[in-house]
Amino acid sequence: MAAIDVKVPQLSESVAEATLLHWKKRPGEAVKQDEILIEIETDKVVLEVPAPAAGVMAQILKDDGATVVAEEVIAKIDTTATPQVSPLAVQSVPAAGAQDKAAAPTPAAAAQPAAMPSAAKLMAEKGVDPASVTGTGRGERITKGDALAAVAGRAASAAAQIQPKPVPTQASAAQAGPFSSQTALPPVDAEIDLSAYAERPEQRVPMSRLRARIAQRLVQSQAENAILTTFNEVNMQPVMDLRNAHKERFEKEHGVKLGFMSFFVKAAVHALKKYPVINASVDGNDLIYHGYFDIGIAVGSPRGLVVPILRNADQMSFADIEKQIAEFGAKARDGKLAIEDLTGGTFSISNGGVFGSMLSTPIINPPQSAILGVHATKERPVVENGQIVIRPINYLALSYDHRIIDGREAVLGLVAMKEALEDPARLLLNL
Repeated sequence: MAAIDVKVPQLSESVAEATLLHWKKRPGEAVKQDEILIEIETDKVVLEVPAPAAGVMAQILKDDGATVVAEEVIAKIDTTATPQVSPLAVQSVPAAGAQDKAAAPTPAAAAQPAAMPSAAKLMAEKGVDPASVTGTGRGERITKGDALAAVAGRAASAAAQIQPKPVPTQASAAQAGPFSSQTALPPVDAEIDLSAYAERPEQRVPMSRLRARIAQRLVQSQAENAILTTFNEVNMQPVMDLRNAHKERFEKEHGVKLGFMSFFVKAAVHALKKYPVINASVDGNDLIYHGYFDIGIAVGSPRGLVVPILRNADQMSFADIEKQIAEFGAKARDGKLAIEDLTGGTFSISNGGVFGSMLSTPIINPPQSAILGVHATKERPVVENGQIVIRPINYLALSYDHRIIDGREAVLGLVAMKEALEDPARLLLNL
């Protein structure tokens, strides 16, 4: 047997270990060179492990969910063997209780649609057949939302079979209405008496590495930084007018839609240039002023919140910013963000407005010293020149580390962002 090792790829310096998600090949199956064998989850990104050579999967040394380190051997490929009819003849080292997973794949399993890592893990945990799930992602890939919908469908089907508790008296039976044994259970969104159900199910799910890392960093930020938040309101009408006047031509010229985030990024850079301490960071007893503007953009993904970085944002055009943000969003949905995309950053922007948030106090992303929270733009009554008028208002929140940023700089920095958004010409004239 000419065996070739399948190893864990090199991890970044800040990542000590990773977790294996779900093997796409089992012992005895044919493997093509560069075919993805498994995805590995770190606390930052999901890495794909391709086959180093063509052959047959001979041995799996680390099963799904195992913790591994860089360069660790996790499987072996026999480059001289032919696929076996039954994988039982090929030695493998699965974890206890994993023999059923090693069964020969059926034709239906071989034709299973591609699934995102989080979706594949969820379906494996819940025993959902991927072939029964319709993917809505790019290339009909199964997303975590698709997997959750499939799990919810199974749960609803099981709940429909649960018989309600018997009603002890005729009076209570008359009051029970839809809960009587003669009628079906009410819709999920209806107000129901939970005592009608025979069981109170619970589910314990371990945190993903990313979620655990997010939790660790948020607690670290709260513990180590003196976080204070200042607020202001912005009349978004000038930005909306400018966008509406040029959005069609902008899209034809640059191939990307003109959104609002590019204006917020430009306004943030404008303010950071005026007040460099907001763009600084703390290292021990030293204060580091950054002569560049790497802006982190908080993006929701099926695996959790990630913050990819717009590097040298001060040198980027509106089109460059919109294209990069769109690319980050697609990568986050498909689990394709690289470690390089998430490393560094001198300032962050979190846009809760896309989910309808009115106001929030964002938490600083260490080692940065400030973060801008953007919220939903809503028509609100405001006073202008003694008159009450209706304007599209957005509440901005700037959280900052009060150890190094005084209230004066924080307030003036947020005012500079407000003024840039209410008069976008300032961004062109650097005023």
